Amino acid sequence: MNTSNSHALFLRAQRSIPGGVNSPVRAFRSVGIDPIFLKRGEDAHVWDADGNKYIDYVGSWGPLILGHSHPKVVEAIQKQASIATSFGAPTELEIELAELVKELMPSIDLLRMTSSGTEATMSALRLARGFTGREKIIKFEGCYHGHGDSFLIKAGSGALTLGAQSSPGVTQGTAKDTMNANFNDLPSVENLISANRGEIAAIIVEPIAHNSPSILPAEGFLEGLRAICDGYGTLLIFDEIITGFRHALGGYQAICGVTPDLSTFAKAIANGYPMAAVAGRRVLLERLNTTAAGDVTFAGTYNGGAISMAAALATIDVLETEPVHEHLFRLGDRMRDGLRSIAADLDVPAVVSGYGSLYVMLFMEGPLESYDDVVRNDRELFVAYRQELVRRGVLEMPENIGRNHIMFSHTDADIDTALEVSQAALTATLRRRGHRT
Repeated sequence: MNTSNSHALFLRAQRSIPGGVNSPVRAFRSVGIDPIFLKRGEDAHVWDADGNKYIDYVGSWGPLILGHSHPKVVEAIQKQASIATSFGAPTELEIELAELVKELMPSIDLLRMTSSGTEATMSALRLARGFTGREKIIKFEGCYHGHGDSFLIKAGSGALTLGAQSSPGVTQGTAKDTMNANFNDLPSVENLISANRGEIAAIIVEPIAHNSPSILPAEGFLEGLRAICDGYGTLLIFDEIITGFRHALGGYQAICGVTPDLSTFAKAIANGYPMAAVAGRRVLLERLNTTAAGDVTFAGTYNGGAISMAAALATIDVLETEPVHEHLFRLGDRMRDGLRSIAADLDVPAVVSGYGSLYVMLFMEGPLESYDDVVRNDRELFVAYRQELVRRGVLEMPENIGRNHIMFSHTDADIDTALEVSQAALTATLRRRGHRT
């Protein structure tokens, strides 16, 4: 495969962009190759700067639930762009979207729009702290909530310790207010919240730990978090940046039956356009400083931007009127079952995880129940396998444990091709390692 143009662009980019990319994982370092510079996308396929075609299972890191340039979304944004692209003033579109999301999610009384998942989760924490008058939060190892300072905290020397900065620039004062618990481990949460009684503003969690990747909640885990929060006067925040709209119109909360106090959404809500939201109970959202009694700041020039509102309304219309989720779940099941069969046929230890339209294959013995389990993944094999997929025209997430995304535009033929390529890629990788196949 010729990637000379991508390589030249990467060299050029490094002269004006730090590391040549505008977000760390785009550098493809985790999979040991130079970044691929993409030029065009259509349905479930992308083409790079060298003209190579790939079946795309990255999906812009999750937002493209419908696929590249879905005609209804394109029509909506073109129509809006011909009127105006941005106002910095209220529009009827914002009301329509807010009313629609409220209809779909009974836990929501009010919502505030913003532009990115990081802004949404960061603002949800500020709101929780402002409402409760408390400063500390609990998050979970392996869950990712954006690059806000409060989230760039890793666990300390023990399983249940105060956090330590995982990025320079995060202050020690911020780190001490963030504590890490273990996903699917209610006693770890109970111990932390009991030891810090009256100090925990919120527990924030991905209801499925898709950044770990794709660890499903154990039976009773989310219900247990709800009960703990109720018992200690702590708010429960569901980070549905990935799960919201992708798994169900009502979010994963509609599937699991657990009602959070606050929810955050982004990614699939607008099929690739910068759109996010913080949503929840009226008594909480009315603390924002746009109400008469509000005192918590939440601002943004592009909050509720007209183009993004139009994209979100069009996306949700497709999700409501076409069998999107049925299609995604069916193809997701096919992909996960197929990968399990490939690993079994080649006699290689593997865990295939995921839910709905998300999937990932890790080379390890099971189970996969927490972030600590991920360290057993054979990273060398994983990286070599994903490199081989790229060479054969299947684009998966360029990180060392990244989940992958199936879009509504993927077909059964795309799944068949991906599985055929996966078998060939894994066979070739194992043979180079001296594994009998």
